[in-house]
Amino acid sequence: MALRTAPRTHRTLLQRTLIAGAALTALAACGTEAEDRAPEALGTKAAVPAPPKKKTVQGLPGMPPVLDPEDVYAADRPNRLSPVVKDFPSRVYVPNTESDTVSVIDPKTYEIIETIPVGRQPQHVVPSWDLKTLWVNNNRGHTLTPIDPKTGKAGKEVEVHDPYNLYFTPHGKYAVVMASLDRELVFRDPHTMKRIKTEPVSCYGVNHADFSLDGRYFIVSCEFSGELLKVDTEKMKVVGQQKLPFEGAMPQDVKISPDGKKFYVADMMAHGMWVLDGDKFDKPKLLPTGKGCHGLYVSRDSREMYVSNRGEGSVSVFDFTQNKLTKKWHLPDGGSPDMGGVSADGKVLWLSGRYDAEVYAIDTRTGTQLARIPVGSGPHGLAVYPQPGRYSLGHTGIFR
Repeated sequence: MALRTAPRTHRTLLQRTLIAGAALTALAACGTEAEDRAPEALGTKAAVPAPPKKKTVQGLPGMPPVLDPEDVYAADRPNRLSPVVKDFPSRVYVPNTESDTVSVIDPKTYEIIETIPVGRQPQHVVPSWDLKTLWVNNNRGHTLTPIDPKTGKAGKEVEVHDPYNLYFTPHGKYAVVMASLDRELVFRDPHTMKRIKTEPVSCYGVNHADFSLDGRYFIVSCEFSGELLKVDTEKMKVVGQQKLPFEGAMPQDVKISPDGKKFYVADMMAHGMWVLDGDKFDKPKLLPTGKGCHGLYVSRDSREMYVSNRGEGSVSVFDFTQNKLTKKWHLPDGGSPDMGGVSADGKVLWLSGRYDAEVYAIDTRTGTQLARIPVGSGPHGLAVYPQPGRYSLGHTGIFR
């Protein structure tokens, strides 16, 4: 008997039903396989680490932001000149305390190209916060002489009493005059030098300083009483004071470590650097460097600090990473290396010879003396200018 053939419509429906069922079965199988493999994949795949949180520094209000919380000198890399100074000629300005002049040296030829008459007993040549002016501190003349670093010309003197040294707050709001004999920290307008606030101090001989990483305080050395001060920048007030643990201590230059955790204070009678935690303002420890330890200058890569030992004619090299002295360079024929600075390219350390009426140029890679230049009598706080950095905190050039 012949089989009856299903109608076309019925066959089509049946085929669709069978195909759909097969598809569902396949999907179910795929889904089960994916679920089985999921835990395995999640268990074996390496986890993506969360990006490390960048450390931020809450700086003094109005202060330019800290470029690198691990290196306060990050803006001072070789030849990284601000647009403000990029067209200024490279010069070395040497204040001669007993000649009442500033010798101007061309660092390419090692020759004096000009001698500028200034006021009585010029102590330091100080770059202004905005980098546009060099201020000569005429200590006994009670004036500041402005020099235009673009033209090299001196301007009209400004009356400022007892300006032994000069600093600028990190936000550029105040100039701070270290009135050593007056026993005062005098906060002034950074342009007109008009007095804003006077903070009397009980120590003797305020002279050098440096600011914390966040700019909220600074440490000051008192040369004649062997003391240190801690000053609140915003309040313009002394908030801490301590006597150095050495009989006859005479603290000089002050510098902060690249990571901002330590302050170093040169001491010409203890013949070394005092090391202390600025935040805690704790008891400092002495690191011997050489006789008459005086000036402190950080290298362009923030790895080393050059320490001038005025009493023995040498320069010690301190390694921040190793936390120790690694080299000592002796000047040929001796000398009295005092204050100075590092060239814009970082290759030359310039220091005044305080008691020898000369200036030294030293190769920072080898310690070799490159030049010994006769200048006026009593050369002191010379400034190498321009230097890298966004703004100046004063002295012979502390840049951030």
